Amino acid sequence: MESLVRYAKVTEKEKRELVLLKAPKCRWHRCSFCDYHLDSCEDVNKNFSINKKQLDKVTGEFKTLDVANSGSFFELDLMTVDYIKDICTKKGITTLICESHWMYKDKINNLKEDFKNIGVDLKIKIGIETFDYLFRESYLIKGIQESDPYMISKYFDRVCLLFGLPGQTTESMLLDIATALKYFEHVYVNIMTSNTTRIFPSPVVIKQFKEKIYPIFTDEKTVEILFNNTDFGIGTMKSKK
Repeated sequence: MESLVRYAKVTEKEKRELVLLKAPKCRWHRCSFCDYHLDSCEDVNKNFSINKKQLDKVTGEFKTLDVANSGSFFELDLMTVDYIKDICTKKGITTLICESHWMYKDKINNLKEDFKNIGVDLKIKIGIETFDYLFRESYLIKGIQESDPYMISKYFDRVCLLFGLPGQTTESMLLDIATALKYFEHVYVNIMTSNTTRIFPSPVVIKQFKEKIYPIFTDEKTVEILFNNTDFGIGTMKSKK
């Protein structure tokens, strides 16, 4: 039985509507810290039924829609993608935000043009987690074969960072944010929380972030900080009535 909240609104910083859609399992599926793939289904028709129900809640109030799923936007079924386009047109959505893995970088321009043709500015984010290449690829197993942030920014508009991991320091986190702000228009900072993987958050690192970094960026409009991955309202468990 469906138990996740899949529609929400963000009313601070970048105001927008959000939908958490369902897709097949993430095709990369190797990130050591991630268990989002648990929210997946190989039944295309079932996925579309769930996705349509959530997309029908979109009002267009903020003209901006943020679409999430357990993997990449490119892994959504075609019926869902077409319905997203219909909703954008009907509800006057002018900005659409989604996420993609590095493996799909060469498909991004065509997708942007596709949405541009219906009057929608497509903003694509990537979960880079950190710009420390060795840490990212040996520990987090992100599958991003590029160490130059400028080259990554040629494909992606926005970036997600992951803090609160063993081995990170105040200096490394500040450097990551500075790099992100230099090359990308918007930064999402996620704080690691316990999940079903073998990667555990570091209380010491999280304490450092809260005391030394959070106060600096809490009012920065282009930096959104999530201490829990459900802070935007989607992904939370529905309360029983």
